[in-house]
Amino acid sequence: MIRPATPTDTAAVNELLQQLGYPQDDPGATGARIRAWADDPASAVYVADADGNLLGLVAVHVEPFFQLSGFSGRIVALVVSDRARRQGVATQLMTAAESFAISRGCTRFEVTSADHRTDAHEFYQRRGYLNQAGRSSRFILVAG
Repeated sequence: MIRPATPTDTAAVNELLQQLGYPQDDPGATGARIRAWADDPASAVYVADADGNLLGLVAVHVEPFFQLSGFSGRIVALVVSDRARRQGVATQLMTAAESFAISRGCTRFEVTSADHRTDAHEFYQRRGYLNQAGRSSRFILVAG
């Protein structure tokens, strides 16, 4: 079952984020992020729940274009538990995230993925996402 994440999911969400390569050391902060995203009408976090066991999560954020009319949906995080991969969980999660974004007027979707995640790249391309590597660059500034 795909459902919105709640703060009671914090421990399982932290485990999933760890598998994605983002170790979490403050469960309170994770719970606060889940609450903040739930309260933001432009954001959503969905989890795949199999009888109380979280198999995956997706976070999506809607933002307006400045240079164009309309909105873009950004998949901020997608992870499926290593024990549930290749079982359709990611497809269900992406469908929920894309439906959320479409319901808010999105006409374009974006996702970034680390270069070494070739299976993820193939998954996104099967869903119709175009690989922009070599056509677009990403620059990051870490403040602080």
